Amino acid sequence: MNKIELIELIGRGEDSRTQFKQSQNLSNAKSLGGEMAAFANGKGGQILIGVDDNGSITGLSLEDVRRINQLISNTATDCVRPSINPQTDNISIDGKLVMVVTIAEGISKPYADNDGVFWVKSGADKRRVTAREEIQRMLQNSSLVHADEILIERSSLDDIDLMYFGPFFEKNYGNTLEGFCESEGISFGQLLNNLGLAQNETLNLAGLMLFGKNPQRYRPAFVVKAVSFLGNDCSGDEYRDSQDITGCLKVLYTETISFLTRNLRRVQNGQNFNTEGILEVNRSALEELVVNALLHRDYFVSAPWRMFIFENRIEIISPGHLPNNLSLENIRNGVSNIRNPLIASFATKQLPYRGIGTGIRRALEKTPDLELESDYDRNLFIARIPRRDTT
Repeated sequence: MNKIELIELIGRGEDSRTQFKQSQNLSNAKSLGGEMAAFANGKGGQILIGVDDNGSITGLSLEDVRRINQLISNTATDCVRPSINPQTDNISIDGKLVMVVTIAEGISKPYADNDGVFWVKSGADKRRVTAREEIQRMLQNSSLVHADEILIERSSLDDIDLMYFGPFFEKNYGNTLEGFCESEGISFGQLLNNLGLAQNETLNLAGLMLFGKNPQRYRPAFVVKAVSFLGNDCSGDEYRDSQDITGCLKVLYTETISFLTRNLRRVQNGQNFNTEGILEVNRSALEELVVNALLHRDYFVSAPWRMFIFENRIEIISPGHLPNNLSLENIRNGVSNIRNPLIASFATKQLPYRGIGTGIRRALEKTPDLELESDYDRNLFIARIPRRDTT
């Protein structure tokens, strides 16, 4: 960073990636460790030392520079877990030294201070993370924990829908449940444990959502809210059709596709008069996007899926923005990150899903005007398909 860039940075004021500090306020290694952890847990940033909160340059003495450099080195090593490697630059502005401490976005998130407290940026300040769900999401983003492996309290083997799981098992494993358990000398509970769907006799989220009789008994928010609106505004109070869709993932998928297709137009498009007509949007693209929403949502967020049909567009809204290491450009090019690997592994046997990370690419090929949005403020991923006037 040069002098001109530093002056421009100071002129823009403090924000979530820039913080001002004076030398006399920089002596507490524990507090500084929290600041560093918050930057590393976010998108990185810079601490400008020798700058007042109002942006005036107070400067540093050479003694300040030596002391602060030592403090930063010790803090980054001893007070941030895992340790980080900040970079420092000393820049002179009108004879006043400013130290620029650059902290890169971490590659080993989440970061904590030496008391084990996680910190994140909240505007120009830092915020202590206390909610269990937020800590779980941070661990999930680093692939240290997966929501689909979390045990569902009070669930049991009786919550498995044997009318569905039995035929599924026989089709995919070549034996009946009873025959397999007898030949292997194991119980049904041990079988579910071996498949990764339960621990002892308690189901995990994957077991519940894939094969549960009534998953919403334990996770009532995991429903699909489907509405076909009159007009183009979801705040309106008039609709053509509305449905709360419940059940396991296979049912959620089937019923969601049914809702969408029955509320979309069909056009003749040169076909014989006696044909049903062609759906106004590509059905394969719809299927890809619905599967993506069901499988790759953030299951640590207690919120429903939403499928909205407006006069001018379709919106498929899934809880959870893209994970930290993914961008919209990544997924357009086929880069993927399987957020719920256990659910995804079984979905290849239940849904039109291959698990090779190309679903979004195929949807874009079939629907080139598809719009994708990863909304970090609202923690949502949104796919929008424009509808064309066919009248």
